[in-house]
Amino acid sequence: MKRSGDSESEKRRKRRRLLQELGDQRIPYLGPSDHGFQKLWESSYSGLALRRSCSLPEELHARVEAALLTLRRKGCFLRDLVRVRDRDVFTAVSRVLLGQPGTTYRYLDTRLFTIPWHTEDQRSTCCDPDLSAACKALWELNCFFCSDVGLRKEEDIFQQCRKELAGATESKLSVEGDTESKDSEESKASEGDSESKQSEEGETESKHSEDWDIESRHSEEEGPSHKQDVVLETESRNSEEEGPSHKQDVVLETQSRHSEEEGQSHQQDTVLEKESSERMRDLESKQIEGGCPTGSKQHSDEKDPGWEHQPAVESSETTTTDPSSLEKPVAEPKSTLSGYHVKEEDEEDEDKRSGKGCSYPNPSSKSCPHPAQFNVTLLNYMDPASMSQLKEEPYYGMGKMAVGWHHDENLVSLSPVAVYSYSCHDNDKGVSSEETPGEKRCWRIGLKVAWDIHTPGLTLPLQSGDCYYMRDDLNRTHQHCVLAGDSARFSSTHRVAECSTGTLDYIQSRIREALTNLRTDPDSGAPSLLSLLPADMQCYEEIHNEVEFEWLRQYWFQGQRYTRFCSWWSRPMEQLENDWRKLELMTQLFLAAVEDEGQEQEGRREMAETLLTALTDRQQHRQTWRDRCHSSLAQTLPPEEAPVDRPFWAADDPSMPLPFDLADIINRVESLLWRM
Repeated sequence: MKRSGDSESEKRRKRRRLLQELGDQRIPYLGPSDHGFQKLWESSYSGLALRRSCSLPEELHARVEAALLTLRRKGCFLRDLVRVRDRDVFTAVSRVLLGQPGTTYRYLDTRLFTIPWHTEDQRSTCCDPDLSAACKALWELNCFFCSDVGLRKEEDIFQQCRKELAGATESKLSVEGDTESKDSEESKASEGDSESKQSEEGETESKHSEDWDIESRHSEEEGPSHKQDVVLETESRNSEEEGPSHKQDVVLETQSRHSEEEGQSHQQDTVLEKESSERMRDLESKQIEGGCPTGSKQHSDEKDPGWEHQPAVESSETTTTDPSSLEKPVAEPKSTLSGYHVKEEDEEDEDKRSGKGCSYPNPSSKSCPHPAQFNVTLLNYMDPASMSQLKEEPYYGMGKMAVGWHHDENLVSLSPVAVYSYSCHDNDKGVSSEETPGEKRCWRIGLKVAWDIHTPGLTLPLQSGDCYYMRDDLNRTHQHCVLAGDSARFSSTHRVAECSTGTLDYIQSRIREALTNLRTDPDSGAPSLLSLLPADMQCYEEIHNEVEFEWLRQYWFQGQRYTRFCSWWSRPMEQLENDWRKLELMTQLFLAAVEDEGQEQEGRREMAETLLTALTDRQQHRQTWRDRCHSSLAQTLPPEEAPVDRPFWAADDPSMPLPFDLADIINRVESLLWRM
């Protein structure tokens, strides 16, 4: 979606005003080691659910993790050169898209093309055997998520797990306090140690808050790092009146949890793992069309009762977290904004209309129909050790961000997102819990309510193999970020991409529609247009631009990355380019009709205006893409990844009906309009 300059200016002005209202204060956030964590999760983040690593089948873990390593070994993970506020920037995270054959996923003016995942019924020769096996393993994970994300029967189990996490954490903190009291001969009481620790943390947070320079942060908004859209509640003007005491009031209290819950939870996890394994085997035995469990009409009509979308409840799953590693997070100094997802204006309006944005099911909204049909997974890889600069999370002090605050974009409304997290070499760092706070050594997900500076944020540690789901309207009403840990990490983010205009079938149907207006004389072979109606020609010229700028140039801007790993897209893109040449011929015939003096004057003028609009838009887009292909950032890429300026042709190319540079033709049409 193209963002207007006026809307971007208004958003920056609004954001600056709200940040000034926040002042030097930090918004509080809670992790598993904090009082009130469970209650905050239930009250404000109920759309978030976590599935612990131990509740997934072990054989699925092994196949998925081997697949991720295979994809990285083959060089499939690449940084995207995306477009943010008319500037090109590299993503910090390396990515590759897998999904249904012929499907694309668009974000930040960048269209990614899927490497097709291979199902039982689709044995493709477009990839080598190792890559094919990796794609099949991720399809199996996708099948598991499709069946699991909508199920609610395990909700009691996940609620119990969440209580266990909070109880184990509080129990661990109590034991540590007693141990410190006994070992310290100079300590009078463990309460004194606790108060001293809290005092030190308060001083640290105060010190870092003084270092938070709002004007400095805004001066870097236009830089490459500012690709997130930090959204704060417009009703936050009361924050100045509430003062520092507000931070204390929002911290919620929770009851202490007991260790005897652990045995019951472990038994439930074992049952859940068995059910999950059986469900996945049932999925693999079904007939699959298009790589998605419900991809065919037959399967959408004959729904599995176990996949029915049930009403949401106010509870969530929890993550596998070693209680011994959980400590109170230490506030980090705030810095400039980071990330590379930008919130759309229409999303902001929806957030404001929805009030505080708590993730409860909205009965008035039409949610994603039937069980979730994840059609793509965006795979991410990042090694913090290889990154020289990671931005600090600037509003809560959560730590360094691998991905900044954002909504996942281009998804079917109210559809869920499922994420599998795999951390590499967790035990190779040799960092003990005494050296670094446990919660910040592992990867974490951070969440916040959009447009709200009153509700505390939430952080959840992710151990290797953990999964989390964003369900109901959580992705619309909230934002999330990814906080970097010590180890390298893969994630497989399964989405219901809104691809009504993003599949190969779609664009091929659009081309067929346009080419119905092209007629070839059977005797002479001379081409002609069947209709010259301005409305028809406007539609066909829009299709022309869509093929060139949303498909051909998007594909070649990403260089040879696809043909290196998979040949699936090679022939379809070749056919698209051949059809696009016919669309160029149609534009030439349209131009000839406009310049024909024998045409009726009034009809000629309307035709000329239609043609001028299409040509002007095409000329501007071609220049933009040429600039991007020859930018300084593009030149830093190796040849096999460097953007290709294609289609491009010389002015004297006899195979092309029109020149690449349309400036002279635009001048001719403008002069014609002046004479009319």
